[in-house]
Amino acid sequence: MKLNEHNSKRLFEEAGIPVPQGTLLGPGDEPAPPFALPWVLKSQVLSGGRGKAGGIRMADTREQAQSELAKLFTLAIKDEKVQLVRIEPKAAYTRELYLSITLDRQSRSFCITAGRFGGVDIEACAPETLLIEHAAPDTGLAPFQIRNIFFHLGLPKELSKPFHALLTNLFDCCLRHRLLLAEINPLVITTDGRLLALDGKVEIDGHRIGIDPSLNRFFEAAHLSDEENRSREAGLSYHKLDGYVGLMVNGAGLAMASMDILNYSGLEAANFLDLGGGADSEAMRTALDILFDDSRVGMVFINIFGGILSCHKVARSMLEALDGQEPRKPIVVRFAGNGSAQGLELLNQAALNGLHLCPDLTSARAALEKLKGDRPAARHKPLIVPSTAPRLPARPRQTSTPFPLPADCRILVQGLTGKQGQLHCRLMQEYGSKVVAGVTPGKGGTEVLGVPVFDTVREAVNAMRIDASIIFVPGAMAPDAVLEAAASGIGWVVCITDGIPQLDMLRALERLKGSPTRVIGPNCPGLVMAGKTKIGIMPGDIFTPGPVAVFSRSGTLTYECVDRLTKAGIGQSVCVGIGGDPFVGTSFTDLCKLVRHDPDTRAVIILGEIGGKAEEELGQYMRESGFELPVFGFIAGRTAPPGKRLGHAGAILEKGAGGIEVKLQAMADSGFHLIDDLDQIAEAVAQVL
Repeated sequence: MKLNEHNSKRLFEEAGIPVPQGTLLGPGDEPAPPFALPWVLKSQVLSGGRGKAGGIRMADTREQAQSELAKLFTLAIKDEKVQLVRIEPKAAYTRELYLSITLDRQSRSFCITAGRFGGVDIEACAPETLLIEHAAPDTGLAPFQIRNIFFHLGLPKELSKPFHALLTNLFDCCLRHRLLLAEINPLVITTDGRLLALDGKVEIDGHRIGIDPSLNRFFEAAHLSDEENRSREAGLSYHKLDGYVGLMVNGAGLAMASMDILNYSGLEAANFLDLGGGADSEAMRTALDILFDDSRVGMVFINIFGGILSCHKVARSMLEALDGQEPRKPIVVRFAGNGSAQGLELLNQAALNGLHLCPDLTSARAALEKLKGDRPAARHKPLIVPSTAPRLPARPRQTSTPFPLPADCRILVQGLTGKQGQLHCRLMQEYGSKVVAGVTPGKGGTEVLGVPVFDTVREAVNAMRIDASIIFVPGAMAPDAVLEAAASGIGWVVCITDGIPQLDMLRALERLKGSPTRVIGPNCPGLVMAGKTKIGIMPGDIFTPGPVAVFSRSGTLTYECVDRLTKAGIGQSVCVGIGGDPFVGTSFTDLCKLVRHDPDTRAVIILGEIGGKAEEELGQYMRESGFELPVFGFIAGRTAPPGKRLGHAGAILEKGAGGIEVKLQAMADSGFHLIDDLDQIAEAVAQVL
């Protein structure tokens, strides 16, 4: 959750960081702050560049303030209409500095950046004016690092204690509230020799808000559209885009891929809307109402791959949400996977005008094209980066090291007695997995689905051999559950849990450095060794044994890919969803090392997403190691707007990071065979087997 300047300063003030006085006004409010003129009137928007856009004004009189306020409330800054203005006393200062703390994905640490000049874009500063210190998530900021920053900034010695207190308080605020960003730009030295945070920008980890709802006091609905506020209240992941096709999908990876399909087909997506794993009638009603009420939306595309979520359930929820009435706008429905035939039949029997039912993406695209009419052609040009490596079978290699998970893997379920733990324990058992124990503190000595329950992991491990654990506990407790399993010597830990704050998971993973335990996830669908064992929530019926390893950052993309492979007669050796969060335990590179000499694997598929460098790091390993297996790569989210997190916390195109072209080119240069459309993947893989 991004905070505006006013709420950032409220948080800073709570943390003991000096900020100016300030009051917040909306349209029609009279300026009557409890401090003297002159005043600074500052538009409250979440986008940058408000100064250049005329969003900051000065006022020497109340009359001038009223006049300037009226002008500010007519402004739109980067498409965001100004609805709030903060008034502050005009500050007198002698120096402007820059200070920020971010939780950095690449270094897996807090990154503290200090600049000798503030009030400007930090990217425009000369490198020698900046100092960057890294602080480990466990050990925190050391006193010598504060001294390094203090002397780099050239602050007067009388500010040593105040600066130490300010930076310590800012860092503690990041730890306490799980901030992803805390920026002061500028931090000024006032004419009377005080430090003052003259501007502020904060981003709170959204998963922390789920654990500590009191942080919602900093949420400001005025910055979101009506659609975004309604989806937030309903627990849906929604982002507004620029097109006219309303998009509703289950799973962030599939949602991103569907967005790309639409945009590259000239069917511009109006939004990103991920139903997730829930599709009850109320969620469906809210989602449809949001799309129907959006005047930009001319048609709706519902693209569902039934995994654990049945397409038949989605169809039933749709009909309940529509109240048996014709939809207000035409809906194209594509169902595949679990319950797809029954779901399409249920919708067909309803015989509602405006429902266009499709069994595959090709027919869905054709239906959308017919509905498109004379709307403009595509704005997004297909991004094709040619692969340089020839499509050849695996080169000669040692095949003496199978994937290190026993075929008779004995599984522990942490959180077995909960609803999700019981559901997926039963489904794993139906697949043939050997679930031998469960853990729920306080329920030891009971039995669930024929599985004994223990109070602690250690008790379970002392009672029997356990090869792997799977975690179904809430986000606040999941990192500790991972550490508990590792401390008991379990070799594989699969963390299904979503909603874990990034800092909490990073701390757990850093403590496990050097541990023999392999962590999969968090926020992942788990792993499947086709025909042998399933440790996760993937739908078992789409898998078949064979020679292709599939590693993915998305559950629904995994299902789409595996379904295509299986239907083409191509089986899978091992499939692992590594998770969609920025900090995960086992990487693409780690997994490729494990299958490099696996006799059952002859090709690898990587299903990636925008954001991060996991795919590029794998490419570097492939080049440096002379990796013998052919590797195919697909990236979802190519048409995503920079700066938006699309469903997965790790799926964000960082501004200034080079964009998707850089990622794809790096992959191509490393020997990946790039796939632009999942419909191409089975034919491409068949060429190397």
